[in-house]
Amino acid sequence: MKLYCLSGHPTLPCNVLKFKSTTIMLDCGLDTTAALYFLPLPLVHSPRLSKLPGWVSKDGAINLEKELKECSGRVFVDSQPEFCLPEKELLDLSTIDVILISNYHCMMALPYITEHTGFTGTVYATEPTLQIGRLLMEELVTFMERVPKAHAATCWKNKEIQRLLPGPLKDAVDVWSWRKCYSMQEVNSALSKVQLVGYSQKVELFGAVQVTPLSSGYSLGSSNWIIQSHYEKVSYVSGSSLLTTHPQPMEQSSLKNSDVLILTGLTQIPTANPDGMLGEFCSNLAMTIRAGGNVLVPCYSSGVIYDLLECLYQFMDSANLGTTPFYFISPVANSSLEFSQIFAEWLCQNKQSKVYLPEPPFPHAELIQTNKLKHYPSIHGDFSSEFRQPCVVFTGHPSLRFGDVVHFMELWGKSSLNTIIFTEPDFSYLDALAPYQPLAMKCVYCPIDTRLNFHQVSKLLKDIQPLHVVCPEPYTQPPPAQPHRSDLMLELQPPPMAYRRCSVLGLPFRRRYERIHLLPELARSLVPSEIKAGVSVATVSAVLQSKDNKHVLQPVPKPAPVPPSKKRKRVMEEPPEVLNPKPLLSGAVPLEPFLAMLHKNGITEVKVEETADGHILHLQTEDVLIQLEEDATHIICDNNEPLRTALRDLVLRFLQKL
Repeated sequence: MKLYCLSGHPTLPCNVLKFKSTTIMLDCGLDTTAALYFLPLPLVHSPRLSKLPGWVSKDGAINLEKELKECSGRVFVDSQPEFCLPEKELLDLSTIDVILISNYHCMMALPYITEHTGFTGTVYATEPTLQIGRLLMEELVTFMERVPKAHAATCWKNKEIQRLLPGPLKDAVDVWSWRKCYSMQEVNSALSKVQLVGYSQKVELFGAVQVTPLSSGYSLGSSNWIIQSHYEKVSYVSGSSLLTTHPQPMEQSSLKNSDVLILTGLTQIPTANPDGMLGEFCSNLAMTIRAGGNVLVPCYSSGVIYDLLECLYQFMDSANLGTTPFYFISPVANSSLEFSQIFAEWLCQNKQSKVYLPEPPFPHAELIQTNKLKHYPSIHGDFSSEFRQPCVVFTGHPSLRFGDVVHFMELWGKSSLNTIIFTEPDFSYLDALAPYQPLAMKCVYCPIDTRLNFHQVSKLLKDIQPLHVVCPEPYTQPPPAQPHRSDLMLELQPPPMAYRRCSVLGLPFRRRYERIHLLPELARSLVPSEIKAGVSVATVSAVLQSKDNKHVLQPVPKPAPVPPSKKRKRVMEEPPEVLNPKPLLSGAVPLEPFLAMLHKNGITEVKVEETADGHILHLQTEDVLIQLEEDATHIICDNNEPLRTALRDLVLRFLQKL
């Protein structure tokens, strides 16, 4: 059993498991942090960005003025942002049988895998994962296609040139694997290969293994997966949460008795408490609004935004913010808000019960009805005529490199009254802000990540007790910025097996058993013999048939009767005789009773020698050796067949025939 690791990003995993003749991809996360090396894509022409000077090396030998621009001491690529794909060269991706998706953030690379590798398998995901994943992909494509770039920058990727560039661009890794965003046609084609599954639904793969999704408690429809055969069990835990938020709670008991547990997607901010961050978010927002400023919240169009809106709904009246307008701007804003209300069976019990009252599970429905929350597909059109300040704007993309957020950064960045509040943990906020410097607006970092922290995961692993744990390398050492914090890493016995991008791990357990079915007529013919209390054994002569990973024992076919003929039969035409198998022997030959038996039969001069495996008996008068071992008995006797036969019969008296 092998695990191929195609992504080094702990929270955007992509691994391939080879298990019992099946090849299973576990998630296909897209690393969008590569976008931080690029200039933002403004929706409206930006004089500031268009006047940035091009980059030329100090000695003037390298001139990349058309590809690279300088801004506040850093160099950015002036091209459509690109993303870091999972590794495609480590194994032939066309051999993948199935892809299991754990949540909508971990499926963003799906079109690159299904459309460009010869993939012909099936993708399994829950319905909310598919629908919200579609929205996030659609949003990403729209962001890119709204602001097309005339040329693509590639010269800077040359190894000889890249190493001469200023940091952090010269330290960017795997730049040749970066790709532009896919198209909507590729998204639709990729998602047409998805087969929907429900929690605890068992799916057979080629009769070899069974896969089952379990609620992971992190987002709408997010799953952990059990991959098991009759005798082996692998659990895949990715992006799980034990906190009480809007999704169904995490299912833990089914993860018990795992041979191997593959663990990814822990919190990216282990020192930040989500509740504390929500409180800080609300207080900073209120402070800015009271001072007459605007608040910008760069966020994804699904996920934490539902919790932020719910928190603000409860906080607004007590903070006298009842008249402040809230704007949610995204090409998929309307769909996202509607989907969250219709996936009732995927929500926690508290929200499910509201549906039967009937009430909308989330309060943002009431915010929309009372006109406190308005949503728009973009800043163009209705928004520009209805927009009033001070206000709170939720919009994407959290990288600040594309989407409507770029326009608000240009619009509000010069005033110290305004505040930008980062809630998504995927991007370094300092790197996100770099192309907008110098910046006057206030910046607040309140990352909200509800996934498991190291304390929670240690407790979980103690409860479910897997034999072996496999995890990304960063989880096996303290964070580089806090090398003294040994509590921010996994300390387990035995130590976890760590992986990094492009590593191949041999998982530490061997398959030892296979289940075989007996046909009833064969089972009827068996005669079990009890060899010790509670244990019976029967010998079987049968034909083993294997098909679709199912194994069946069938009776040996009887030779077909030969029709009578007047001609004389030749000897060769007679059917082969089916011989009864020799009986199997079971048990051990005890030394003292055996010596007594020899004595009784007139063999008295016996010299006994102890060996590592048992005993050697030398019958001196007869010049015979008998080796008694745990699993064999040897009689060494020259030219005296009657004696050898007599000794064999004495040995057989102590053994059981099966």
